[in-house]
This record gives sequence, structure tokens and C-alpha cells, in this order.
Amino acid sequence: MIKKEIIQWLASVNTRALLDKADKTRKKYCGNKIFIRGLIEFSNVCVRNCKFCGLRRDNKRIKRYRLQPEEILKISGRLVRKGIKTIVLQSGDDFYYTRRIFCELIKSIKDRFPDIAITLSLGERPLSEYKAFREYGADRYLLKHETINEKFYSSLCPGQSLKKRIKILEYLKKIGFQVGVGNIVGLPGQTLDDLAEDIIFFKDFKPDMLSVGPFLPQRQTPFFKNSVPDIKLVLKCIALSRIVSRESHMPVTTSLASLSIDKGIVLGLKAGCNVIMVNFTPYKQRKHYRIYDNKIKVDIKIVGDMLKKAKRKICLERGDSFKFAVLGILAGVYIGFGASLFTLEGSDTVKYVGAGIVKILVGAVVFC
Repeated sequence: MIKKEIIQWLASVNTRALLDKADKTRKKYCGNKIFIRGLIEFSNVCVRNCKFCGLRRDNKRIKRYRLQPEEILKISGRLVRKGIKTIVLQSGDDFYYTRRIFCELIKSIKDRFPDIAITLSLGERPLSEYKAFREYGADRYLLKHETINEKFYSSLCPGQSLKKRIKILEYLKKIGFQVGVGNIVGLPGQTLDDLAEDIIFFKDFKPDMLSVGPFLPQRQTPFFKNSVPDIKLVLKCIALSRIVSRESHMPVTTSLASLSIDKGIVLGLKAGCNVIMVNFTPYKQRKHYRIYDNKIKVDIKIVGDMLKKAKRKICLERGDSFKFAVLGILAGVYIGFGASLFTLEGSDTVKYVGAGIVKILVGAVVFC
């Protein structure tokens, strides 16, 4: 799909054909399972000053909080007892939590719950810290790029560099993280051309996860008077992102659920999403994690009700990257049949094929 075609779809009033195509793409590459992630928003402290975000450092009216590692570990246990196998640890860019604190926390979670996947969303850190987090057992990292327009990014996030952010994303891939990116639809000053470039970025970067959510204003930010985007535009961006990215995991964002409380989750699922984040942050802290206003809590009950409406199946598996699985199978094929060529005895075709299949399976397990 080329940029001109993407812009035409974004500008089109006819969304049905696009949404149907996205839904078919999701079904073909991801199936009907909806993977559940458990979210812990452990700190709302942030050193950045992004104009669209209520956690920005210049917001003096927000009540700041930090959960201690033992509290995070306790909440993780509650989440695991619900059957959820992915923990998402999310915060502002908060350097109170040092490399040592995070590494010890990651190790503690993995020691207690070895089958659990850990996703980190901590913002920008030194590259050496990402490497340490990976070595201690973190599996995934989410770092939204917000917009791929460099000049626009600089105006939204003063003092930050899009080039640096992309460099971090590329490094995360290099060291073995399953990597998530994401943008915001409807930011003040954003154009259809900007959104098209974001979608092309999704196609080219090939993320394991990607997030597309609407801009929602927060009263203590410079954008508090700006309006929310048309939900149809958000859904078109989700659909186009699914079509070009194919097997990337895509969550229904809490912002979409908040934009349309009664049907946002169902619409997101029908536009191509296959993941839902369930919030396990304690209420005392959760009410202060105000990236935007009127944020709803997505809990297990809401998820169950919405999945019934969308006719989808809840899945409590880890839900690792589909790209990792494909690479594993291909590697298995290569190892299996490659090794079989060296063990072929005479014309014993049955033995050859049988040995090859076994080695394919072994190779796939090793690489997945």
C-alpha cells in the first residue's frame, strides 16, 4: 500500500470496506484470540515535558506517586493468580528507579513467576540499561514514537529528538527485545500526510507490537482546549496499520475505550486489534495516572462483556510476537532439513522425511 492510497483511505467517508479488510487481515495472521495483558502504572513522575501529556513535568497540580518494588511484586502476584501471563510495567520517564532497582525487580518477578512475560514501558533510558534489563529477563519494550514527523515531534516534545528515539527502537530490536511502537491520532496540528507517514513507518519498521490511539486532552496541558478526533479517523488509522503490519500485536488502547465508553473496545477489535490491557494499578494511584482526562478503567468484567459483543475469544497465553514464531519455524526448517541432508542413508525416504520433521520441530522450539 503506497502513501497516496493511504491518504485516500484516510480522507474517505466510506470505512466499511477498509474495516472489513483489516478484520480479515487480523484473522488471517493473528487468529481470533484476544490476548490479555496486565498493566501496572507504577509511577506518574516524568522528567519530560510533552505538550499532550498530563504527566508532563510542568504539571504542578497532579499528585505524584511511586510504587515501591515490593508493592509492584505483590500486584504482579495478584495479576498472575488471575491467569494473566504478561505483566506490563509502565511509568513516566522516572529516573528514581535506577538500573539496579529495575534489574532486581525483573529478577524477582521472573524467579517467582518464570513463565510470565515482562513488558517494560519506561520511556528513554541509557542504552546500557536496556541491555541490562534484557539480560535480567525482560521480554518486551514499548516506546511510542508519537509521530514520525521530526519537526512536529520536536514541537510536541520540547528538548527531545525523534532521531534519538528511533535509534533506541532499533537498538531494542538488536538486543532481542520484542519491540512496540505507536502514534497518537488527532494531535493539534497533525495532517493526514503525517498519519500516512506513521503508517508507512509501521510497515517499514515491522514492530512486534504497535499502538494507535486517539488524542484526548488533559486540563493541565497546553492542548487542554483542543477537541478529540473523529472516531472514524482513529478506526481508519487502526485498520490501515493492521493491513500494512499484518501480524503485529495491536492493543485496543485505553484512550480509544475512553473516547467511546460504550463501544470503543468492540470497534477497535473489529478494526484489527487483537490485544487488551487490563489495568491492575491500585485505585489510590490509578486515579492520578492522568495522561488525559476521563480515562476509564479497563477491568476483567468489561473485557468479558466486550469480547462477547465482538464474538472473540479471550486468551490468557503469553502471546509472544508472531514474528518470533515465524522466524523460529523458518529456522527450524533450515536446521531440520539441512541436518537431514547429511544423515540421509541410501534411498530410505521414509527415514529421511521422519528425521527431517523431528529436526524441524526441535529447531523451531530452539528458536521460538
